[in-house]
Amino acid sequence: MRVSVTKRAFYSLAAAAMATVLAGCGSQIADPASAGSTASSGTSCVDTSGSSIKVGFINSLSGTMAISESTVFDSLSLAAEEINASGGVLGKQLEVISEDGASEPTKFAERAGKLIQQDCAAAVFGGWTSSSRKAMLPVFEANDALLFYPVQYEGLESSKNIFYTGATTNQQIIPALDYLAEQGTKSLFLVGSDYVFPRTANKIIQAYAAAKGIEVLGEEYAPLGSTEFSTIVNKVRDSKADAVFNTLNGDSNVAFFRQYRSVGLTADTIPVVSVSIAEEEVPGVGLDNVEGQLTAWDYYQTLDTPANKKFVAAFKSKFGTERVTSDPMEAAYTSLYLWKAIVEKAGSFEVDKVQAAADGVTFEAPEGLVTVNGENNHITKTPRIGKINAEGLIDTVWSSPAAVEPDPFLATYDWAKDLTK
Repeated sequence: MRVSVTKRAFYSLAAAAMATVLAGCGSQIADPASAGSTASSGTSCVDTSGSSIKVGFINSLSGTMAISESTVFDSLSLAAEEINASGGVLGKQLEVISEDGASEPTKFAERAGKLIQQDCAAAVFGGWTSSSRKAMLPVFEANDALLFYPVQYEGLESSKNIFYTGATTNQQIIPALDYLAEQGTKSLFLVGSDYVFPRTANKIIQAYAAAKGIEVLGEEYAPLGSTEFSTIVNKVRDSKADAVFNTLNGDSNVAFFRQYRSVGLTADTIPVVSVSIAEEEVPGVGLDNVEGQLTAWDYYQTLDTPANKKFVAAFKSKFGTERVTSDPMEAAYTSLYLWKAIVEKAGSFEVDKVQAAADGVTFEAPEGLVTVNGENNHITKTPRIGKINAEGLIDTVWSSPAAVEPDPFLATYDWAKDLTK
């Protein structure tokens, strides 16, 4: 069995040409929501009459986020190939249509609209930055279509049209803060990219710090894709903070850590805990620049579980022994299998039936058993703190004793009660 993949590496159509294409589906591109609207709202064009079913992959295969997102495309492709080899979904082979979000939120919205309206995908998988997700959200809601979003994010969101298979705040950021506090951290310096996720995450970190008696000595942002961090790293050095909480995304991490080390900062002087650096970014950043630094995820390639050993072996067999796996890749791989399980429980590809069947669906993922929470469309996750080792992989130095239920609105934390107002 094979998966048919049509990769459109990058679309640079003129606005008028795009408008013409989308107009054929009753859509305009001036508004993200209308970019995904249909002539008859909520009417699906998904074709289930044949031997195959279309699904969409949407990832940045170009631009500043390609360093991270191209690997997610690979893990999604592996899952699709495996599912097809095992008989498909409800007996239908997956036909994959791939689109490049090009690290631009507006492009994600446009391409998502195309996958839903023109390609008639039964579900779409991908996105990375919260800006890309928020740009796509109204497209999926207006069309009553499904997006499976595989990356950790800042929480404070839930949509019946999005399944969130990466960690929400209480499954990544708060466990990382708890770990730092347990290690005696009394002061933090916050560094992030200037967009939705880091700013919201740091708002949550500030509230946590105020409640726990941790002093935030600085909060600095750089444009997504920035390569100039000399001023920021000097501020970090001068602050003498106990640790840095890093929410930079994409290839900005390369410049940040190189300049961090150039001013004499290391894991031994002022450690950094990162929530967007995983195994595949380490070579680009340079092992010498990040060895010993901390990460907060729910999955690492080094996890010793039968499901993970199988996943890593299959990935390396398909893409090369030098390749590594990471949390977003694993969450994306898991997302396709969860969709398969939900569809088969529902006995249908119809969105409303899939939504109704989702609660309680489980999958023995490489990270461990995950379960869908039908109330908020998030899944259980096992938070893990890792340390980058001398081989460029990440070893777990702390793990929660059990999977953690998703709490995207932090309803169980008294100190967070004002964040959602």
